[in-house]
Amino acid sequence: MKRNKNLGILILRLAIPFTMLIYGINKVIEGTGFIGSLFEQYGLPKFIANGIFIGEIVAPLMLMMGFRTRLAGLIFSFNCLVAIVMAQTQNIFKLNQFGGWSLDLLFIYLMAGIVFYVSGAGKYALSTSNHWD
Repeated sequence: MKRNKNLGILILRLAIPFTMLIYGINKVIEGTGFIGSLFEQYGLPKFIANGIFIGEIVAPLMLMMGFRTRLAGLIFSFNCLVAIVMAQTQNIFKLNQFGGWSLDLLFIYLMAGIVFYVSGAGKYALSTSNHWD
């Protein structure tokens, strides 16, 4: 079978950000109150929680389209890192009810964002020419 790395990147660019996009859509519907309260606990303004829409809606859409993929990958990863630091530090060394790592999904998202930064969009994308693509 002939290898097609660009097709593989496209499949990942569609699958991984799509699942994060669902979280973002939920926050559009339900609001960011919980996240805002976390920011307040750290002494930060509650309105910063609106930045979640960049990490969970804008960046995933950019990744799915292959538009400025490297930049979107960094935003995507940063969003996950903030989630880990703000809401999940108590679970870093814990297992979930099924014996898996409590942070497995967030870690996969974090690493996927880094992979998108390193690999770029691949051949099947809106933009593939400049440094931030």
